[in-house]
Amino acid sequence: MGVSDFTILAPRQQGRELDPPFYEWVFPDGSRAAQFYRMPSGYLLRFPGLADFEVAEEGSRISCFPAPGVDDATPHHLFQSQVLPVLLGNRGRYVFHGGAVEIEESAVVFLGQSGRGKSTLVASFASSGHRLLVDDGLMLEPCDDGFQVAPGHPSVRLWSDSEKILSKSGVERAAALHFTTKTRFLAGSGLAYCDQPRPLRVAYFLGDGGAQETVFRKLTKAETLMGWAKNSFLLDVEDPAIVASHFKRIAALTDALVGYELDYPRRLDELGRVRKAIVEHATSEGATS
Repeated sequence: MGVSDFTILAPRQQGRELDPPFYEWVFPDGSRAAQFYRMPSGYLLRFPGLADFEVAEEGSRISCFPAPGVDDATPHHLFQSQVLPVLLGNRGRYVFHGGAVEIEESAVVFLGQSGRGKSTLVASFASSGHRLLVDDGLMLEPCDDGFQVAPGHPSVRLWSDSEKILSKSGVERAAALHFTTKTRFLAGSGLAYCDQPRPLRVAYFLGDGGAQETVFRKLTKAETLMGWAKNSFLLDVEDPAIVASHFKRIAALTDALVGYELDYPRRLDELGRVRKAIVEHATSEGATS
């Protein structure tokens, strides 16, 4: 993408900015995950209590200022998993809040904001033999007959209430990170991983978990377009040229692929039935959409 200079500088306190952020990422509990500010020379991406990233306007120079006391691994992880995806989105790439697994040599993707169960669903598939492509930071690439999913980092991050999906399989745990209580599990014998791109077969946008059984609803083109838009990684959501270009790209994606809303009971003991329903749907209706 042309990032020629990523530098981690000395820690500094996060001051109060004069202007309010023009955009925020908010956790389900209402706390701020990230705040986006404009600066005279570019942007400031703030991860409260963790680090500030100053991004030159053209996106080629990034300076990171960790908050005091933050461990060395956190700035690198934030850059790879959060900062780089929004920069790629600004540069015209297809990057989304979503995970993907391989089903019959094709990619099936699950999209939704934090708390919708993407990682739990992806981990359940990957620990049952359907290889993991990516846990989050879903990247799509145009190809001759549509789009393909690029493989991401070979790991899955889970909250404590979902850890037993992989703990029972003896999957290796990565070192804990300063900024999250999630546990990161590494791909291996108990967590299958696919390191090659796979053609995109079907996209599922996750519901709120209110369903009592697994339910699929075919979305209209307008609903599918808004689903991709709401789950996009994009740095400047108020720049008219960037937003217009982004909507043009996701309109092409919407034309190429029907989207489905997927809802199911959020109980671990239901995951086997949920997986079976998704495989059946993805290899029948999803394949002919």
